[in-house]
Amino acid sequence: MKTSIFFLCMAASASAADWPQWRGPQWTGASPDQGLPSKWSATENVAWSLDLPGHSAATPIVWGDVVYVTAPEADTVQLFSVDRRDGKVRWKKPLGPAAGHAHRKHNMATPSPVTDGRNVYTMTGTGVLKGFTADGRELWTRDIPGEYGAFGLQWGYASSPLLLDGTLYVPVLHGMKTDDPSYVVAVDAATGKTRWKVDRPTAAIMESPDAYTTPTFVKASGKTEIVVTGGDVVTGHDPATGKELWRSTGLNPGNEPNYRIVASPIAVDGLVIAPTRIKPMLALKSGGRGDVTTSHRVWSYDAGPDVPTPATDGTHLYVVGDKGLASCLDVRTGKVLYGPERLAVGTYSASPVVADGKVYVVSEDGLTTVLKAGPKFEVLGENALGETTLATPAVAGGQIFIRTSKKLYCLGRKS
Repeated sequence: MKTSIFFLCMAASASAADWPQWRGPQWTGASPDQGLPSKWSATENVAWSLDLPGHSAATPIVWGDVVYVTAPEADTVQLFSVDRRDGKVRWKKPLGPAAGHAHRKHNMATPSPVTDGRNVYTMTGTGVLKGFTADGRELWTRDIPGEYGAFGLQWGYASSPLLLDGTLYVPVLHGMKTDDPSYVVAVDAATGKTRWKVDRPTAAIMESPDAYTTPTFVKASGKTEIVVTGGDVVTGHDPATGKELWRSTGLNPGNEPNYRIVASPIAVDGLVIAPTRIKPMLALKSGGRGDVTTSHRVWSYDAGPDVPTPATDGTHLYVVGDKGLASCLDVRTGKVLYGPERLAVGTYSASPVVADGKVYVVSEDGLTTVLKAGPKFEVLGENALGETTLATPAVAGGQIFIRTSKKLYCLGRKS
């Protein structure tokens, strides 16, 4: 499996044994980790499991010997620091109220934490953003809607912050239940202070301004651009000022009123992959200025995902739809290498993960289908935990971490 040199360099501070944010060390759903298990159950090949006080779609993150995970407990969202070696809780810290706009797939613990190894940061569905040291000391706290106005999303706030070069990038893309503009705010990770805040205008209508996406970044001519999708468009921003550098429409060609976006953008080798509500998923060359809708489009695909974010190993793009249809594309050309192929019957909300020559795909029923990575569709195995699973798995140090509605599982060899 080939991985781009760029992403290996960007992930140099995080080892192959780390999964520092919900899309992994390369921000693409891929990891260079090896020696991962292919077979397990709720009782077999389990290094340890930890009972959790409540369900969430938040992905566990891993750095060294620590696993961080959020969960609602009684009336409070808690951040747990878990010892990776034995699954025991080192500490837990309150983040904010657990009450809010919740439904079956979403609650106030939905956003995933992010870490640089020294500190850990996390957001709640009510908009509380906090930073902690690795030993649990609170650094600072922010109340984003308290400062800038109530969130107005139909299904509640669910985006995770992007941590890059000491800055947290937090998108608030809404419109269904508010007339306030969407915006992106950059927060200094060390101090919690705002570096900049910029409005992000959109012509989207009704529910279509709403987005549950996490930003990513792309390199263009040696310069970094922050990439945000939602409100029918994908935009590139200057990380220092928030200034919008470029914009592409085309994510909602029919101007539909219900084209909210859930799947997040990913980037590889100067190419931005921007999913929308199934079709079209666009691939755009970065580095443009102004309206790049036509000039920078590389390819489009009409069988994209709705909820799961695609994953790429730098060569192949793995796409899984909510109904369990899997495809593999050449990431640079959009050529369909296989698919859509049917996985086990079920609903899929977790995003696929690529590592160790395998693609791991988890259904809401807790069944993980293990595919062979590459241009041919091949099922290597199916592993059932038998518990509702909404969260994307994490892989680190030869282990897989899967968070179900009841437990956090560490699968594979014991540390």
